[in-house]
Amino acid sequence: MEGRPLRRVAHSGSLRSRNEVLGLVAACAAAVVVSAQAPPPPKVFDSAQNKFIGLGSDLTSALASADVVFLGEQHDSPAGHTLEQMILTSMSGHGRNVILGLEMFERDVQDPLDHFSMGHITEDDFLQASRPWPRYKTDYKPLVDLAIQFDWPVVATNAPQSIVTEVSKGGLDVLAAKSTDDRKLVAADLQCPTDDDYHSRFMATMAGHPVGDGQAMDRIYLAQCVRDETMAESIARAWQVGAVSGKPLLVHVNGAFHSDFHEGTAARTERRLPGGRIVVVSLLPVADMDSVTAPDERERKRADYLVYSVK
Repeated sequence: MEGRPLRRVAHSGSLRSRNEVLGLVAACAAAVVVSAQAPPPPKVFDSAQNKFIGLGSDLTSALASADVVFLGEQHDSPAGHTLEQMILTSMSGHGRNVILGLEMFERDVQDPLDHFSMGHITEDDFLQASRPWPRYKTDYKPLVDLAIQFDWPVVATNAPQSIVTEVSKGGLDVLAAKSTDDRKLVAADLQCPTDDDYHSRFMATMAGHPVGDGQAMDRIYLAQCVRDETMAESIARAWQVGAVSGKPLLVHVNGAFHSDFHEGTAARTERRLPGGRIVVVSLLPVADMDSVTAPDERERKRADYLVYSVK
């Protein structure tokens, strides 16, 4: 990953015209808004303006001016995945050099991801080599396909699960025994404070999960930190490489916990891209849209934009 140039994909066909792009945006939006059960449309809350805004041009125009956008999802929300497709599609109409980053792929599978994007290997070969998440076909394949269609680089940002598991059992010291190549699969700079709000939120979330003594919990937090730091380093490097040919827009899809409150991966990205405009979106499934009202001050801090949709 270190020093890897982000290569534009080489699939046949030119970029879509603006009318085709707008048609795709409309189709994706329709998929969110209309179904057999005709669920109510999503609601978007702009935390800075303290008001609800439109899902279409209001939100996507705001995101298009960012350097990095975090789409914080609930992994099991179909509506959230459809919203991601709509938001990504809309980005293609704003003239930005978009890079797609995915928590769902780990750094050591960047090569097969690149080769698939360039059409050098089949999708079956790519999936066999890349350890896709269980619901890849329904949840993340549409995002990868969109990136390929629009000639966007796709970056596998996460740390390998095997190394994360080792850290959860043995702490950060296990990294010292790694080969040079394996050590490059996780972030070089690992800052894992235990006196901030993110650590407190993580520990509170994990409180209901029996994992052993306090030291075991501390190691699990370090494993979480390795993920956050590695994703942040991957994002910052990809953005910096993309900036050589023009200011890019990097859209990163991850579990909301990693970016909510501008903490976790988001905070670590801000540390690596000082002065960059980092925007956090939290996709929030709800049981009843009629119950969605303006969030309180604490909830507004969760993200720059809160997007509510029916589960």
